[in-house]
Amino acid sequence: MIGRLAALCAGAMLWLAPGGAAAQGRLDAQYEASLAGIPVGKGSWTIEIGDDVFSASAQGGTAGLLKAFSGGTGTGASQGRVVNGALVATSYTATTTTAKKGETIRMVLAGGNIKDYAIEPEPPVDADRIPVTEAHRKGVYDPMTGSMLRVPGNAELMSPDSCRTGAGVFDGRMRYDLKLDFKRVETVKAERGYHGPALVCAVYFTPIAGYIPDRPVVKYLAQQRNIEIAFVPIAGTRILVPFRMTIPTPFGQAMLEATSFVTTAAPPRVAKTQ
Repeated sequence: MIGRLAALCAGAMLWLAPGGAAAQGRLDAQYEASLAGIPVGKGSWTIEIGDDVFSASAQGGTAGLLKAFSGGTGTGASQGRVVNGALVATSYTATTTTAKKGETIRMVLAGGNIKDYAIEPEPPVDADRIPVTEAHRKGVYDPMTGSMLRVPGNAELMSPDSCRTGAGVFDGRMRYDLKLDFKRVETVKAERGYHGPALVCAVYFTPIAGYIPDRPVVKYLAQQRNIEIAFVPIAGTRILVPFRMTIPTPFGQAMLEATSFVTTAAPPRVAKTQ
């Protein structure tokens, strides 16, 4: 259940609003996942944002006691263009591997629409699963790009309005909506790197298609009103990314939090002149 909670919420959050000048920045972060205070996983996330292109990649796996019972690893990557300061993905790949099986999801995107996607190996058809239609694959974000919040224009990054947004997400299997709302601004501190303000947003999950209605984890997530994410900025950009995520579960609070969050800015590229 915890893996499904993380997959649904950690990878897909917000609307990337257009507008504003291009910039350059990089993030190198390390995260630790815990359940009721007990470490259950570790991961890393690297993001590079240039004047006209971006790339993001993440990897992680189970750790501690959980690894002995259900060891597994996962990787994800997204890349695309920077258009008026907004991140517009063109491809997304996610791979998960456990002792029992491996799976890879690939997607090709254009202008916010899923042009092609595949799951390898192809999963069996389940008659109880709500079908994903072509309309469900339009105007959506992939989980990796969707986890980065764009604050448009010259608005204050930590403004409550930065939280008041929502988006449709398609992860290769499920189509769902995420709505956000402002909760508070607080100070966070990583063991290495970032120490400063974080914008904390409430997250509300609504399944749309590609899921089995009777699955307990889907019902549980849809009913939750206490999921929250703390966002902090990538230096040199107007992009905010998750620093910490908390999800209440029947087994205690699940948390994903950065232990190292090193972000650096570079000046925009200057066009060469003769």
